[in-house]
Amino acid sequence: MIVTTTPQIEGKHIVQYKGIVFGEVVSGVNFIKDFAAGLTNFFGGRSNSYEGELMQARDNALAEMQQRAAQMGANAVVGVKMDYEVLGADNGMLMVTASGTAVVTD
Repeated sequence: MIVTTTPQIEGKHIVQYKGIVFGEVVSGVNFIKDFAAGLTNFFGGRSNSYEGELMQARDNALAEMQQRAAQMGANAVVGVKMDYEVLGADNGMLMVTASGTAVVTD
């Protein structure tokens, strides 16, 4: 399946619009990752534990969006946007949303 941030796909014609499609992932960040990130914050540098969690959540959101598009009969998703939010009383949850328009191309 073709997934792109652009509104069209070069060399392809959109023949049918299936509708807006989403993929959402809410991921909890555990104590170990918080502790490791706290050390990184104190000493400086990049937080590999948080970056890994973010990459996995993003990949899962994109995969879920593609699966839902395929269930609608689409073979591509155009105009894809990614959104990141922190949720929860203690900001311990990460929500990643992928959204776009499911389409059929020739």
